[in-house]
This record gives sequence, structure tokens and C-alpha cells, in this order.
Amino acid sequence: MTKQSRNNSDRPKEVIVVGAGIVGAASAIWLRRAGHNVTLIDKGEPGMGTSFGNAAILACCSVVPVTMPGLAMKAPRYLADPNFPLFMRWSYLPKLVPWMMRYMSNANDKDTRRISAGLTTIVGDSLEQHQALTAGTDAAKWVQESEYNFAYANRAAFDADAYVWALRREAGFVPELIEGPAVQEKEPILGPSVNLLAVNKNHGFILNPGNYVKDLVKLLEELGGKFIQAEVKDFDLSGGRISAIDTDQGRFHCDQAVLATGVWSKPLMKKLGINVPLEAERGYHVVYRNPNQRPNNPMMLASGKFVATPTDEGLRCAGIVEFGGLTDTMSQSALKLMRKKVNEVFPAMTAESEEEWLGFRPAPSDSLPLIGEVGNSGVFAAFGHHHIGLTGGPKTGRMIADLISAKRSNNDMSPYEPNRFA
Repeated sequence: MTKQSRNNSDRPKEVIVVGAGIVGAASAIWLRRAGHNVTLIDKGEPGMGTSFGNAAILACCSVVPVTMPGLAMKAPRYLADPNFPLFMRWSYLPKLVPWMMRYMSNANDKDTRRISAGLTTIVGDSLEQHQALTAGTDAAKWVQESEYNFAYANRAAFDADAYVWALRREAGFVPELIEGPAVQEKEPILGPSVNLLAVNKNHGFILNPGNYVKDLVKLLEELGGKFIQAEVKDFDLSGGRISAIDTDQGRFHCDQAVLATGVWSKPLMKKLGINVPLEAERGYHVVYRNPNQRPNNPMMLASGKFVATPTDEGLRCAGIVEFGGLTDTMSQSALKLMRKKVNEVFPAMTAESEEEWLGFRPAPSDSLPLIGEVGNSGVFAAFGHHHIGLTGGPKTGRMIADLISAKRSNNDMSPYEPNRFA
């Protein structure tokens, strides 16, 4: 690298980050800390999209994709089972088929291990990344250290997940197993249907994800960055590289831009010449306000494939997988199943009220986020985190800041290359 190019890469840049969720907010903060001039743009309020409605868990051990070996054979049976948390809006199926074929093509051992390695880099040190992002700031109060425990009916149910736990062990996550009456001693909220806990240390959760992201955006402004509420319409790539972003509030000039708008990144990527195989996975949560019982630590309930997290709003139960596009109409069947599973595992839990939510997880066909520059456009992708957006947001933000600052990364960035879909 010549002295001239080093000086050019070291100078502060005008960077626009599109999307004020956890990934965009973290990217903006790390870019500002690196000395760049940063403007964060979102059509809505910070933290009110998918970053608001997740399971609130910093799931460091979530290193295994949904597309495990055998899924293609099992999926039809899952869809036909009213007690399995997988739903389909059948009118949407014709649009979903091309994506689904690519998605299922990864349901083999070789690709599962490849994807797992990529996920481990993003989420394996999530707690430390959130703590580094917020250290010494008001936002730190939302980050809680905890265990993350998996609740099973019995040892046989745990053993049925042997493939998953083998991959987690390879990533450094080895659980402590608690069985029998000791399960309810550790977590009194659990009913008799749960007889084994797989306990994972050194995890965490966020007390209020929406307020957390709002405080991160306030932190950005305290650091000298800007937040503008506007809807992005187009990129100016007339010179071959981005020079401005057009919004409904006017034009904003920049040297680089970061695209961190989750599932809504897909139409903007088309403007850059890439049709990303990305679908909206519809996710639900129910908040039980002022419950009479809470778990001591966040837990995944294996029988219902949902996470229960004690937040400052109450007990948040989040899960369910549904495919059906971006319509905001909730599926009552999905919500009914979640409530049924909650009642099964927490039989003595009651609450003053309940609040439902539906959001859209950005699901790439290979379950790996897109992180990096789109060609030589000066636009950097930072989206497609599927189930790990909150968990992996701060690490992604650091990666983006390093790329734009031309810092050498210790991470292998090839799994997240956005041009893999070019």
C-alpha cells in the first residue's frame, strides 16, 4: 500500500448507515468511534422493527442453522403437525418455492458445518461484544449476564438433539446437565413435563431490546453522530461508486453507505444489481405482563421451540416459524400453539395481561448474514442475520467499521461475502 493510499484510507469518511436496528446502531457507533462522520437513517423510530420483538437473548451458543441434515424429509411432516411450531401461508408457497429449494439444498452435514463455523464467529463472543459496545454508557444497564438453559422432557429428548450439541461442543459450548427434581429446584417456574436442563454459562440477555437500541442511538448522537428519520428511495451510483442517498427528506451525500435494514434490504440490493435469495421468516412473541412467576435465567423450551426471557416488561415468550411474506396479519393458529406450549411448561404461571407481536426475520437461503462491500460500489451490506440479529449485531458493527476503516480483520470474512449472490 502506498503512502498516498494509506492516507486516503485513514481519513475520516462521510458514512450513511441505513437502518436503526441493533446492527445499524452498532455499526454507526463503531464507525463514529473510528473517527468517521456518521449519519444514521431510518424511516421509523430506532429499535422498533425486528430489533424490538426478538427473544431478547444473547445466544452465544446458537451456532447451528435450521437446515440440519434430514430437514427436507422432515419438513412436510412438521407442516402437517398442528403441534409443531412451523406454519405456512399456503397462498404464498408459489413465491417461496425458488428460495425454499436453495434453502433446503444446505440441509446436509457438509453445509451445516460450514454455516455453523460462520455463525460461531458472529455470535460466539456476543456477551463480550455487547459489553464492549456499551461500556461506560447509559445503554450498559440493559445488558444482563446470565445462563442460557435448554429445557427437555427427559434424557431421551436431549439425546435426540445429539447432532446439535456435538456442533455446539465443537464451538466450545459444553452444557452442564441437571435432571429430576433438581430441575424444579433450579427453575421453580417449570412444571413436571420438564425433567432435564442443559445449562450454558456465560450468556446474557437484554432487559428491553427496544429501549436498548434507542439508548444506543442516543449514544451515537452523544458521540457526534446524527440520526435522521427518513425513507431511503435510491442510491446515486452515477460515478460507479456511491456518492449520495436519496430519501423522502432530500439527498444526503456520502463516501460510503451501510445497508442494515434486515429483510427490507432486498429491494435496495436489487438497485445494486444483486437479487439476494432472502425471505421473511415471520416470528411471534407474547409478553406476559406482571407474571406471578419468572424464570431465573432465559431458557429454550425444546418441546415448543420457543425462548422464555425475563424482561423488564414481563415474561417474553418468542418463537414460531411461519412463512408467508410481509403481510402484517397475525396467524391465530401460531399464537394459539405458543400459548398452549407456554401453559404446558409453566402450568402455574399467570399474568395480568398479554401482548402479542409479529415481526420479520431476514432469512438468507444459506442462513449466513451478508457483511461486506457490494462489489466496488462503496455500499456495505450488514443484514440477513436470520435468528441471530440481536446476538450478532455488535460483532457485525465492528466488522463493518473495520472494513470501512481499512483495518485488517482477524476474522475470515469470506462466509459473509455479499457478492456470493451476484
